[in-house]
Amino acid sequence: MMHVNLVKEVGHLRNMEAENGEQPLLERKKYYENCPGCKVDKAKELSEGQGVPVTKLFIMWMVVLCAALPISSLFPFLYFMVKDFNIAKTEADISSYAGYVGSVFMLGRCLTSLLWGTISDRFGRKPVILIGIISVVIFNTLFGLCTSFWMAIITRFLLGSFNGFLGPVRAYATELFREEHQALGLSTVSSAWGIGLIIGPALGGYLAQPVEKYPNIFPKNSFWDKFPYFLPSFIISAYALIVAIGCIWIPETLHNHYPSNESIEYAEALENGSSGASNEKIIKDNGNLFLNWPLMSSIIAYCVFSLHDIAYQEIFSLWAVSPRRLGGLNFTTNDVGNILAISGFALIVYQLTLYPSVEKASGPIGIARISAMLSIPLLQSYPIIALLSGLALYIVLSVASMLKYILSITIVTGLFLQQNRVVEQQQRGAANGIAMAGMSLFKAIGPATGGSVLAWSQKRMDSSFLPGTHMVFFVLNIVEAVGLLMMFKPFLVEKKKTHTDQLQ
Repeated sequence: MMHVNLVKEVGHLRNMEAENGEQPLLERKKYYENCPGCKVDKAKELSEGQGVPVTKLFIMWMVVLCAALPISSLFPFLYFMVKDFNIAKTEADISSYAGYVGSVFMLGRCLTSLLWGTISDRFGRKPVILIGIISVVIFNTLFGLCTSFWMAIITRFLLGSFNGFLGPVRAYATELFREEHQALGLSTVSSAWGIGLIIGPALGGYLAQPVEKYPNIFPKNSFWDKFPYFLPSFIISAYALIVAIGCIWIPETLHNHYPSNESIEYAEALENGSSGASNEKIIKDNGNLFLNWPLMSSIIAYCVFSLHDIAYQEIFSLWAVSPRRLGGLNFTTNDVGNILAISGFALIVYQLTLYPSVEKASGPIGIARISAMLSIPLLQSYPIIALLSGLALYIVLSVASMLKYILSITIVTGLFLQQNRVVEQQQRGAANGIAMAGMSLFKAIGPATGGSVLAWSQKRMDSSFLPGTHMVFFVLNIVEAVGLLMMFKPFLVEKKKTHTDQLQ
């Protein structure tokens, strides 16, 4: 009640001062000299009207790309890596073991994401980001040196356990940008994430087994022959090292003067760096995030789509390199890399040019629903596309892959925006930590389940009902359909527009 009365009083004073031609109260912001969050907010206030902050977008792009690259870079060569471990008894069992290696990363991240999000709320976004990037340098390098199945399992688990900085990065993107640029900032996060999940496999496809692909550069019986999957891991780790050095100079966005006697509206006005905070805004005390249904409903839907996406990414690569007699395409890792590289380029163009306009016209959740609907018939067409051959197969599959990634990233970005708009800064790291923990749990299930379903489907090529890979893509579409239903009322509760949102 005290906060509500304070808001009414502030609104009354603002109206009186506006009538007298004076500067409104909330425009005279109070900044704490030694608070890093206040420094960022002051810079946001001074940057009003200066256009898109390209430098900040570049920072977000580089950091998120560093988090995403190690996740899926192993998928194109994982089939061959597991085969080299000599652990699978039959050729069809390779997909199952590959799924375990793909899943253990997400299991590690599931167990620690909430912890890293809470740490970022307590000690800042920057230290968590730095720790996560340094872990990529160490454990991703060790993964490239694996010579046994269990060594691969352990290094991937440790990599996932320390890779909990995507949640804090999403909170960081919301706090680093002015309110009118927050959609673009979070779009950049999801875009870089999506690009990383495409470029990673492309690097894995191009650079794995270099002795076989580039014998003039990498000689037989050399280090690269003994560790044929080290080169892509090394390139990603080297990139992560460069990003880690650059992140030493990025600003911290967390305010260090909480708790204070200020109203929560005043603190939020500082964070947004704008004078648009309205006395019509409802003030809420920090509560239990698990009881925040607008947040939790979007997180659950996000988890379902995450399960679908990671399963698709693993299945696509394994399916593409599988032999024709098992319903695959008999592609090389280079072929997979080519298709994913094309998809990545299309995704960059879409996120930087079309998505902001589409999101503004339809809203983040509205366009996400449309994208989920379009994904279902597209995905079920993959087994039919496999009937093609030669150039026609490459062209049609490339177009389908581009559309699939564009639709997926549109869904994820919409749910990102929903999650970060329904909580305040003091809880944003923890909220994103919950989202990351849930997403990681579902993604831990995805590769193992996807690999097992693919292995099972390849053993029933002569079945009368959904033979071979028809069954795999049908199962993927069931998950997509469940996620689609979760984006409608009464399950998903969207953030109500404030007076500020309506003015934009």
